[in-house]
Amino acid sequence: MGTKQTVFIVDDDEGIREGLSLLLETVGQSCELYASATEFLDSYDQSKGGCLVLDIRMPRMTGLDLQAKLKERGASLPIIFITGHGDIPMAVEAMRLGALDFIRKPFREQDLLDRINEALDIDTNQRKKLVDRQQLVDRVSALTEREQEIFHRVADGEMNKVIAFDLGISERTVEVHRSQVMKKLGVRTLAQLVRLKIESEQMSNF
Repeated sequence: MGTKQTVFIVDDDEGIREGLSLLLETVGQSCELYASATEFLDSYDQSKGGCLVLDIRMPRMTGLDLQAKLKERGASLPIIFITGHGDIPMAVEAMRLGALDFIRKPFREQDLLDRINEALDIDTNQRKKLVDRQQLVDRVSALTEREQEIFHRVADGEMNKVIAFDLGISERTVEVHRSQVMKKLGVRTLAQLVRLKIESEQMSNF
């Protein structure tokens, strides 16, 4: 397990919190313990990577309530619910709303560790995608206004001469701008340029 990620344990049962803390300590995984959903919500920093091991049935704010609050904030922290037998319908609903998995009490320690490993891998991949998205947005934003115009029109399949005519510039000037755009965006082919435009549009709608 990665040492830079944190497993957040939220459970109102102190025995379960301490037991999970000892379990994670044996595999060198850092964790933080919270006795309630509100306590976790008040202190959670979305820049911290990891996963959430969450009791589904707690007083005041349930695990489902916390899941909904995190979703409202745009947090993508993978969630593994811990459930009692009577909580299975709630756990299924939680998975429909995006939870990674649910573990029934009493659970095998290795089963939970396996799910935590999976959740941490998912978190790593999600955060990498966010960094990649931001880098893409930054590269497109760094284009000049004219370069952005050329970028969109070329990626939409317009011919250089058509672009030149519409913009009242020479075809050679379009070619120079097009070359600069591809260099700044780090692409070499038209197909790559088209794919990058599609991705940038998806980011703007993200």
